[in-house]
Amino acid sequence: MADGRLAMHFGHCQEFAFVEADPATKQIIATHTEPAPAHEPGLLPRWLAEHGAHLIIAGGMGRRAQDLFTEQDIRVIVGAPALDAQTVAQQFLDGTLESGDNICDH
Repeated sequence: MADGRLAMHFGHCQEFAFVEADPATKQIIATHTEPAPAHEPGLLPRWLAEHGAHLIIAGGMGRRAQDLFTEQDIRVIVGAPALDAQTVAQQFLDGTLESGDNICDH
């Protein structure tokens, strides 16, 4: 997240929104944010996995980062719009999240 909205470049996130949801009812149960840890290559996939992440929705993310998330059994969706976390999460749950091009090319 950057300024309360989905960051368009994953590596530039100021904070991460963690959304707990019930996929059966398509309801958001809880949302909280955590400040981004200090930038260190390869840290975010482990850190997010330790925080219970199973899915990352981003505007853009490099191929190497996507591969590191896959190694942690975390699914990645890129090309999401710069909306607030609640809206993005609810659109995902409803099956209406429109993802476009990955804006990150490294």
